[in-house]
Amino acid sequence: ARALTPQTAETDAIRFLVGTQSLRYENQIHIIDFDDENNIINKNVLLHQVGEIWHISASPADKGVLATCYNKTSDSKVVTCAAVWRMPKELESGSHESPDDSSSNTQTLELLCHLDNTAHGNMACVMWEPMGDGKKIISLADNNILLWDLQESSAKAVLSSSTALEGKGQLKFTSGRWSPHHNCTQIATANDTTVRGWDTRNMRQIYCIENAHGQLVRDLDFNPNKQYYLASCGDDCKVKFWDTRNVTEPVKTLEEHSHWVWNVRYNHSHDQLILTGSSDSRVILSNMVSISSEPFGHMVDDDELSDQEEQHQEEK
Repeated sequence: ARALTPQTAETDAIRFLVGTQSLRYENQIHIIDFDDENNIINKNVLLHQVGEIWHISASPADKGVLATCYNKTSDSKVVTCAAVWRMPKELESGSHESPDDSSSNTQTLELLCHLDNTAHGNMACVMWEPMGDGKKIISLADNNILLWDLQESSAKAVLSSSTALEGKGQLKFTSGRWSPHHNCTQIATANDTTVRGWDTRNMRQIYCIENAHGQLVRDLDFNPNKQYYLASCGDDCKVKFWDTRNVTEPVKTLEEHSHWVWNVRYNHSHDQLILTGSSDSRVILSNMVSISSEPFGHMVDDDELSDQEEQHQEEK
């Protein structure tokens, strides 16, 4: 497996979707449920019959819907395509029996629509509008940014606008992230060593951080609680934090890893917590209080709460 996503539309359970990447077997999506009361992991398996899964993202609005980027071979060339899928109704909310792996009743994902990229190149990733109704998707294909409208209960994808990265050489986006701030009108993309911001309303570039990293930029994430703050990581072993209003210098740089940093993620409740994964075989959790949304605060101690607050805290 190389791709996973939290199922954020599911608010009652802790659930992740993981995509497999196999050339020999039929590929699958595993629905992983974590039961935190009993400390048990359950899983269900769905067939993804079209190819190795390189990227997966779940709809923020509909827990039964997800998108994948996958490889397929056509005319002896490998192309990466993207599609939107629906899980069978009974698996949407997950089950608490751990099915036997060899069970033959594995179900198949239902294809809702393809994000047609024949004119645009290989799909690198798919991003759902973070606060939306699950109808807007952006995909990055080679050097193109494509904004899609999903219609007819997601069975049809209409390209509503697009833009291309101009310049010398073979330009390719490696990853992107849709900002949850500014009414969801901004996205950030990474290509080569550059991070760019775009306005989704007119598809124009709003900022550009050239040489954000000494080598390839691998991943980006926005601070969920503090607008303008963006984290990036890359093959120079560094994680950098940017204020997109002033991109000449990073606000802070972390140099904890000894090899390429593949992923960076903010904790959504406590944005001082940053998780990074690297091919130095380590996952590191960092505490970045000074650039968090509560730089002077801390996680509240129980004895500081008044009685009324304490009661409220317990209810929570």
